[in-house]
Amino acid sequence: MSGLGELDRPETPRGPGAREGAGGEDVGGEDVGGEDAGRAGRGGRQSPPASAVRRSAADPVKGLLHRHRELCERAVDPLEIAAGLEAHGVTDRTAARFRHRDVFSLAEEMYARVPRDGDTPARPEDGPAPRPVGPRAAGFVLALLPGVLCGAAVAGLRLTDGRPRLITAAVAVLAVSLALGAALRRGPLSAATRTTSTWTCWLLGYALLGDGLMRTAVSGGPDGLPDGSPDGAWPVTLAPVLALTLSYAPAAGCAHLFAAGARRKLSSSRGLTDFSASVRPLLLGTFALYLGALTALLTLTGAVLGEPADWSQGLSLGALLLLARLLGVHGHTHAGPLVLTATAAAEAAALATVFAGRLPGCGFLSAPVEALVAACGPAGVPTAACGVGALTLLVHACRRLTRASAHASTERTR
Repeated sequence: MSGLGELDRPETPRGPGAREGAGGEDVGGEDVGGEDAGRAGRGGRQSPPASAVRRSAADPVKGLLHRHRELCERAVDPLEIAAGLEAHGVTDRTAARFRHRDVFSLAEEMYARVPRDGDTPARPEDGPAPRPVGPRAAGFVLALLPGVLCGAAVAGLRLTDGRPRLITAAVAVLAVSLALGAALRRGPLSAATRTTSTWTCWLLGYALLGDGLMRTAVSGGPDGLPDGSPDGAWPVTLAPVLALTLSYAPAAGCAHLFAAGARRKLSSSRGLTDFSASVRPLLLGTFALYLGALTALLTLTGAVLGEPADWSQGLSLGALLLLARLLGVHGHTHAGPLVLTATAAAEAAALATVFAGRLPGCGFLSAPVEALVAACGPAGVPTAACGVGALTLLVHACRRLTRASAHASTERTR
């Protein structure tokens, strides 16, 4: 699930005389010893020539450099080579077989030994080039735009009635969707992931309309419009959706802080274990920071709109969407869409079982959902579905986003 393409596929030893070191890299044999390493006999009893053994002992990195030459040539710094080696399964223990204390020092030697046309290696003391202010300001405006447009849409829905309200709702949905799509195409949350817009729209739509539909379905409806609905309109829950759109800006900021912090720790760490141990608290802290911002927004929007603050549903959905996007940003493009699809399917199945339970002899189908609604209210269904999905992605992110290979190229794409 790493999403790094060929770097995620460990290579197998290419010769019968190759020995596999810790982590899956070939140590010795024809790959490390050079092209003219000795060929083993039919039963593995024939030893390689003495010249190949001396050459391998004198320069153990040469064969490794030959195997990963393409990686080394396109790398912009040694850290990217270290991340690529880790994706191949090279560990600090494997690096010791190449006479290096860790993967990072091995990557530094490989980076220095690959010739580049007119390029000079970046020196650690050289700071990053200053970024233009214009694109950063544009990204900040785009991050705020979905929340601003959603707030304007909510105000328009409160001030209109009848057909103008329907037109306002249609225009609002289109405007917010376009703004959110533009914001997701650049900035810290931009990623070339598999399409998830359908399931994301379903989850947001359920947060807007699902509670009213579930409440009506459990009570025996709908037979037209729900009883007690103001002005004959379907009951909607605006506060969670408004809070989630407003939380895009904090989410983008948290994603930037995580990527920048991980990059700094990648520069200062001297081992893969050390890096993973230092990035895991950073990931959890960033996640908690976003949940804190979303909690404040849910409280604020609930108070302004006069709706009861239901933190569980909004927090579980926000956590699910953030983690799915973070995994996609850092190259893991399969887990997020899969969990989003399963979560949306669970919500749809919950509604379907309630209606299916009305068929003769099928009351047992709706019993679990009705029990959950009776205990936790209609919000219990999306809270349970999104909560399980978010917990699954959090465990997966703690494994994948703490690897050096997840941060190999994030700095270049920002």
